[in-house]
Amino acid sequence: MAALIDAARAADCPFRIELVLSNDPAAAGLKTARAAGIATFARSHIGMKRAEHEAVFDGELRAAGIEWIALAGYMRLLSPGFVTAWKGRIVNIHPSLLPRHKGLDTHARAIAAGDAEAGCTVHIVTPELDDGPILAQARVPILPGDTPDMLAARVLTQEHLLYPRALADLARLPGNTA
Repeated sequence: MAALIDAARAADCPFRIELVLSNDPAAAGLKTARAAGIATFARSHIGMKRAEHEAVFDGELRAAGIEWIALAGYMRLLSPGFVTAWKGRIVNIHPSLLPRHKGLDTHARAIAAGDAEAGCTVHIVTPELDDGPILAQARVPILPGDTPDMLAARVLTQEHLLYPRALADLARLPGNTA
């Protein structure tokens, strides 16, 4: 999220970050967003049914006039109903070269599989986990002796470069505003 905020500050950036939402009121990203002058909203999902929690978030997004959602560090699955309500307007970054290694523990799984490379993928969110049209990917070699943490650090560097660029490319498409 911080990389997206930094990118949005550039005069030629075609997207703006208007609101940062979190299901964790203590999330560090909220403080980062507030320091950048961006509106924030947090509501814990604990004790709420998924549909209730998503309805609260949906209401906040619509009240703020949000047109696109860029997931960054949001680690809860979105329901098919929420994804359908925002069909084609939710973007995610995933730390693997999709369609390989959907879900969690992607770096360990890539190493265990003997993959020569790993990376990250920006994609449009669909109701299926880590699925949907791929917008961009960045590749990182898996080096001899790599641990999941070592690989994760190199992939994260690429995520911070790729996500803002992919969102900017998406925002520049005819008919899109982000």
